[in-house]
Amino acid sequence: MKIVNRKVLDNFKKKHVETRSQVDAWEAETNAADWNMPSDIKRRYATASFLADNHVVFNLKGNRYRLLVQVSFKNKIVFIKKIGSHNEYMKWEIN
Repeated sequence: MKIVNRKVLDNFKKKHVETRSQVDAWEAETNAADWNMPSDIKRRYATASFLADNHVVFNLKGNRYRLLVQVSFKNKIVFIKKIGSHNEYMKWEIN
């Protein structure tokens, strides 16, 4: 999969150094992945949540942080939308 909008992740890792290894691992796994449908993601990330319009929420650091992406299975693209604390996530408008 190709990850688009990595700057969001880079900025977050600078502010939240404790997440760096987990975010880096997620990036590496996603780059190597070949997701064709939501079940491909769920097989590896059992706690991932699937929302409308192919939005997926990944839990990081024991659910302390949330990563919101939009997946284009057809084009093999994962677009980084937002990343933040669980409390921030509760206030996000997802579109």
